[in-house]
Amino acid sequence: MTEPLDPEDAKLVTLARSARARTGATQGAAVRDGDGRTYVATSVALPSLALSALQVAVAMAVSSGAPGLEAAVVIGDDPADETGLAAVRDLSPAAPVYAADPAGVITGVR
Repeated sequence: MTEPLDPEDAKLVTLARSARARTGATQGAAVRDGDGRTYVATSVALPSLALSALQVAVAMAVSSGAPGLEAAVVIGDDPADETGLAAVRDLSPAAPVYAADPAGVITGVR
C-alpha cells in the first residue's frame, strides 16, 4: 500500500499491535464503529475455543451495541482471516479491512 493511512485507521494499527505484543497472541485486531468507539482483541486459542482476533473484536463491538463498523485491522504472522472478514461484512459490507504484518506494515486491504 503506497498511500498513508487515515490517522484514525493508523490508530487501529497501533492498538492491534499493542494488544498482540502485550499478550503474545498470534493475531491482534481492532475495529472502529460508527460512533468512533474502538474495540481491541487478540486471538483466542483454548482447547475448547478458538477464535481469530478479528472475530473477537467484532463480537465485542456487537455485544456493545454497535450497528456497524467503519474500519478494521488485523495483524499477525498470517493476517488472512476469512471468518473474521465475514463477520465484518455481516455488519458493514463496505468497511475496509486492513491486513498488516507484525511490524504494522499494511500488506493488503479488503
